[in-house]
Amino acid sequence: MKATWNRIVQTLKGRRSTPLSEAGTEPVLDAESQSPLAADVRGADAPRLNWAYLLPTARTLRWLAAGAVVTAAGLMVYRNPPVQHLAQGDLGVRLNQFTGAVSLWRDGSVWVVPGLHTVRVFSLRDQSYRPEAMRQATGSAPLQSVEGLSLGLDLSVRYALDPNSPAVKAGNLPDNVGADIVEPAVQGLVYKVFARYTVREIFSSKRAEISQIIETELRARLAADGVTLRSLQIGKVDLPAEYRRGMDSLLAEELASEKMRYTLELKDKRVRETELDANADKVRREVAAEAAAREQVIAAKAQEEAMKHVLPFKQRQIEQRQLEAEAERVARVKAAEGSAQARRIEANGEADARQKLAEAEAYRMDRVGKVNAEQMAREGALVTKHPLLIQKTLADKLSDKIQVIIAPPPTNGDFIGAALLGGHRNAQAGAAQAAAVAEDATTTQAVEQ
Repeated sequence: MKATWNRIVQTLKGRRSTPLSEAGTEPVLDAESQSPLAADVRGADAPRLNWAYLLPTARTLRWLAAGAVVTAAGLMVYRNPPVQHLAQGDLGVRLNQFTGAVSLWRDGSVWVVPGLHTVRVFSLRDQSYRPEAMRQATGSAPLQSVEGLSLGLDLSVRYALDPNSPAVKAGNLPDNVGADIVEPAVQGLVYKVFARYTVREIFSSKRAEISQIIETELRARLAADGVTLRSLQIGKVDLPAEYRRGMDSLLAEELASEKMRYTLELKDKRVRETELDANADKVRREVAAEAAAREQVIAAKAQEEAMKHVLPFKQRQIEQRQLEAEAERVARVKAAEGSAQARRIEANGEADARQKLAEAEAYRMDRVGKVNAEQMAREGALVTKHPLLIQKTLADKLSDKIQVIIAPPPTNGDFIGAALLGGHRNAQAGAAQAAAVAEDATTTQAVEQ
């Protein structure tokens, strides 16, 4: 490209063109060829310049045209990007230049075709407006009261665009909403409203009323232009120094007067309260007395009505108790008769039992006497028949107490015990008697049992 450009410049200046250099090398014009004197010296001997050789070729022209188109397109895209980014809280209003259609875009990217679309960006975040010209009484644009006195006001207005309002959807908003819509509306309304009131009302008694009026009317005006009024605050009221001192003293006197008025009203209300309390107590007592009297009358009537049912009931209770007493008396007589009969039966039974026991005891004693007599008779006969039986009996009774018996040896050389038994013959007779006695004792014990 640069070599082609140099060739075109040399041709236009009427200079001899240097042969084309190799591809990728830049052609160099020597000092001799550039000097006009050298050109005259060479005169007619110099070969003629081939102008066709200096002109760009068709391929070069095509490359030039394509580069120009690409450059123009890049410049246009750079100056008018097809995509526009919307930050958080921004509102993009895109207008179609051909159809006039308006579309709203929020928080993101929006396609903007150069030559077809135009986009204006508005902020949906809250904004505030504080008119500085009206803050001081000695400022450039102070407020005027109904007396014509200048005063300053610290006013703060917070507002935001309403994306759903018809004005915003139509895309007719000015570029600077605050300067073109909010400020004229605020100033036109505030000056008009404050001009209706006195300085005293603005400073003390009607401040809330003025704030309410301005907020209501300003909200309606801004809503028509697609702006939402968030809040309106009235701060410090700046008065001239002399007027402010007089106003302070006047307000102090008014406060004292108001305090006295409220004190008197309070005392009057206390008197009325006492009177009302007394009347209320009187009425309450009357009502209570009437209620007590009515209660007694109602109670008497209720008692009279109740006695009509109580007397027959009492009469029936008396009869019932008489019947119950008669029944109890008969039951007690029957019980006493039964008890006496039972005692008589028990006494008869006990007498019969005792008689039976006495008869049994008499029979037993008679029988024992007879048995003892028979036993004594048999013992007497047995002792008579066997005299040594007494010794044997004595020896049996003493056998558990006597361990050694000393007796003289028999003279005939018999067993030493024979002397105690009366000899050999006596021994045999004694054995027979002992057997008979043992047999009798056994018989006696069986009879006793």
